[in-house]
Amino acid sequence: MSVAVVLVAGGQGRRLGAAEPKAFVMVGGATLLEHALRRVLTASEVSHVVIVAPASHLEEAGAITSRSARPADVDVVAGGSERSASVAAGLAALRRDDGIVLVHDAARALAPAELVSRLVHEVRSGHPAVVPGLPVTDTIKQVDADGVVVATPDRAALRAVQTPQAFLREVLQHAHASGAEATDDAALVEAAGGHVRVVPGDALAFKVTTPDDLALVERHLTQG
Repeated sequence: MSVAVVLVAGGQGRRLGAAEPKAFVMVGGATLLEHALRRVLTASEVSHVVIVAPASHLEEAGAITSRSARPADVDVVAGGSERSASVAAGLAALRRDDGIVLVHDAARALAPAELVSRLVHEVRSGHPAVVPGLPVTDTIKQVDADGVVVATPDRAALRAVQTPQAFLREVLQHAHASGAEATDDAALVEAAGGHVRVVPGDALAFKVTTPDDLALVERHLTQG
């Protein structure tokens, strides 16, 4: 069963103060998309990558693909106005033999190839939907519309979920067929009645959202 990655290069980067979409912001001599693609292609299990880019940046995404280590294994398609529509566009571009699909965000540019490999192993071991997550260290408060605390969940049962997220192709396609919107693909699978397994994530799979996050990427790249 071949493994594909739908690499979402969306996000406007407003909180970064960037003039271009987040995935095309430069750091350490390359865009976030290039860093993410390089790590995904390093995973030996991955045979196909679909980059989902804003229509305005398809040419730039194509140029990044041509410079990659395995350009023949990478396709570029235009995304939609919402995340779910962008992932759906990536799913539509899968190849016939792509049986396991990982959905990943270019904004998590340092997520290591080892994390990809671990997730693929979990799916091949019988789990149809697997996501990485880290324990929550802060105390979490649930509040109402007026900001009044209504509950304090037990943080031992909470996880901060990351990408990439891995699925059997048919499970993910079934979840997307509902046309619902969600902040991640695991939520769509959950809404469709599927079971999602959470496995240990990786600190390097943090999401670039602010200038401080970008500086952290720079430091990691500098330190090797």
